[in-house]
Amino acid sequence: MPKDKSIHYQKLLDKWTKKHEGLQREIFEKHKDAFEWLENNSKQLAVGSIAGIFMLTNPIVPQIPAFFSTSTVQEEPVDKRVFLIYDLKNVLPPDVRPLTRDEEASVSEVLSRTFGIKTVGELSGKRLNSQYGYIGQEQHLARFPGDNMLSHFDNPEEAYDFGKHGMAPGLGAFRYFANSRSEMTAEDSQREKYYIAVQTFLSPGFSENVKEYMEFYKYRKMLVVNPQNGKAVVADIADSGPAAWTNKQLGGSPEVMRYLERVDGRQKGPVIYLFIDDPENKVPLGPVSL
Repeated sequence: MPKDKSIHYQKLLDKWTKKHEGLQREIFEKHKDAFEWLENNSKQLAVGSIAGIFMLTNPIVPQIPAFFSTSTVQEEPVDKRVFLIYDLKNVLPPDVRPLTRDEEASVSEVLSRTFGIKTVGELSGKRLNSQYGYIGQEQHLARFPGDNMLSHFDNPEEAYDFGKHGMAPGLGAFRYFANSRSEMTAEDSQREKYYIAVQTFLSPGFSENVKEYMEFYKYRKMLVVNPQNGKAVVADIADSGPAAWTNKQLGGSPEVMRYLERVDGRQKGPVIYLFIDDPENKVPLGPVSL
């Protein structure tokens, strides 16, 4: 190759390299807070491969936190929950409390977009007293007359995992899920398995029209999300509670609590819970995958 052409190509290469390095620095500076947040939360999240998104190369590696080691880029795919957790962090208040209408709208947009499920804080003119609160442990509910802990589970594994929580001494807010074992459907079973108890009695307007509100709340689906790990479950309202003095805003069945990785007591944590707009009953109960 002629010498002048070689010099020309080298100049273009140098120019492109500098431009590429500048772009990398710009990306890192723009998303610096995201990098730092992910680094601080690395114990809970599988985010080693996040560096692959930005195609970092040697010229600016020293400026990137050591957490984003290029040696881990090929080890595992990016967990989509990482982005959900970060998005929620940016729209949730720092303290656990009822959301403002603007906060509620922002959270609803994030969840609807992420899970492809339409979530709302208000449905048919009705809303709960909160959409962001602490969840407590509930017991199993009797699904039909005569249901007990010996007949409650589908297999020995479920009995081993969840039998220790016992069965509530009373019925849920809507009585039995089925009139008898022979009449119980798969949907009835799922409704008990993935139920939540919410403070229906604290809903604005509840005391003025108890019957209408209870009919609305009966087995109403809600998306319940742990904002600290991104896990979500479609649950249904099958009981009322807990009492206001408990400083908890809702309760979850043993299966709901296990999947969300939430516990009761001093280590209790918050969840987001919004109505699911599902007039055709197409959204199944249970854990939601990303």
